[in-house]
Amino acid sequence: MMNPAPLSGLYAPSLALVTDLYQLTMAYGYWQQGMQDREAVFHLYFRKMPFKGGYAVAAGLALAVDWLENLQFTDEDLAYLGSLQGRKGEPMFPAAFLDYLRQLRFSCDVEAIAEGSVVFGNEPLLRVRGPLLQAQLLETALLTIINFQTLIATKAARIREATGPTDQVLEFGLRRAQGFDGGLGASRAAYLGGADATSNVLAGQRYGIPVRGTHAHSWVQAFGDERAAFAAYAQAFPDDSVFLVDTYDTLEGVRLAISVARDMRARGHELGGIRLDSGDLAYLSREARAVLDEAGFTQTRIVASNDLEENVITSLKQQGARIDTWGVGTQLVTAYDQPALGGVYKLAALRKADDSGWDFTIKLSEQAAKTSIPGILQVRRYLNEYGRPRADMLYNTAADLPAHTTIVDPADATRRLPIRPETAYRELLQPVFSRGQRVGQLPTLAESRAHAQREVQGLDPSIRRFLNPHIYPVGLEAGLHEYRTQLILERRPVRGA
Repeated sequence: MMNPAPLSGLYAPSLALVTDLYQLTMAYGYWQQGMQDREAVFHLYFRKMPFKGGYAVAAGLALAVDWLENLQFTDEDLAYLGSLQGRKGEPMFPAAFLDYLRQLRFSCDVEAIAEGSVVFGNEPLLRVRGPLLQAQLLETALLTIINFQTLIATKAARIREATGPTDQVLEFGLRRAQGFDGGLGASRAAYLGGADATSNVLAGQRYGIPVRGTHAHSWVQAFGDERAAFAAYAQAFPDDSVFLVDTYDTLEGVRLAISVARDMRARGHELGGIRLDSGDLAYLSREARAVLDEAGFTQTRIVASNDLEENVITSLKQQGARIDTWGVGTQLVTAYDQPALGGVYKLAALRKADDSGWDFTIKLSEQAAKTSIPGILQVRRYLNEYGRPRADMLYNTAADLPAHTTIVDPADATRRLPIRPETAYRELLQPVFSRGQRVGQLPTLAESRAHAQREVQGLDPSIRRFLNPHIYPVGLEAGLHEYRTQLILERRPVRGA
């Protein structure tokens, strides 16, 4: 087999092999045992809140939908799988199984929480229902898409919380991202989570995100003279100039920028802004603002960059920094200081072999937090009198739901929240695929971004704060909690003293 081009051929038309080998070995095992068409239900969710925060922002659904719609094993994919060998040198997958994969077409039902929605630990972001083999094969790709997108969107929402609604947030992280795909995905998720624009031109092209940028220190160094560098840039971009002023002496750079800005104004143009990329940003921004205002450039924006994230931005705000545009790069696209969301994909229900009903499955663990939730789950969000989130309840749609419901905290069964029957609510998991066919249209990225901002602002400030946030109530419907407890007791072996 010829080696493909190392980069240009990376993203081939088929992405069916974006999976872990064990998904395919399990798929073969199901096929061999005649279990491939048993109806199964999987849930995708995370357990711990990212960044020790009080909420997360769901993201990645549109990318997942695109992957699912194009899921098909090509001849090239199957040729590679056919070349894999076991320890004794025999083919890992027989030809008959590869022929099965060749004819495989996605036919599952998928329900999902809309992108931009605020979500919490243990809540299914996706529910997949369909043939066991198919549903199993989806695990790795769905996790890698949803985990990363949700993580970055949440980070961006936190940064937006720190800057406030009127400041601009620019995502500048491509050069520090985890490769091309990491940078592209991060730009999309950051915009959804609250960033206003990106420096990533490919993200601008593919996703319609506004693109912004200034110039680098090398521009100034190339001219030798700082004023000449600013003047040349203004000549190239008379109405879109932002000067990077800290190549040599920051405040002197501000004064030189003002000198060029006066020439620009005489020709009918205005300097858009100056950028600070090093030093004491609180002090330098206050001094720069004073110099700009005294010179009559009160509308010139001050852009800051240099390893910014929500806690640094909060501190700068508290110090009286006069920054109104924040260029956030490394800390956003790498999700500092949490490298992964930790989402999981767990089997929760399987049709009985005789098709007489469901077996609801559970995964136990020595760690209580890792014990899964059985059933065909839905997430119901109860609202207060102002239409804002009050509490979330997970319940099994395959069981009758009583009129008078009670939410039980799975970590502490003594913590219970009775819900009045008249309490308003929304069902969060909504149909996306029915038997493999799309149901309706997804929102645009801009619409999902607007939804995210409404959702986050709809949370109580105590949940949005960064340090020791209030824990939003999420629990199990009382009947589901009792059934889960029963399954745990049945499955857990009793050992003697």
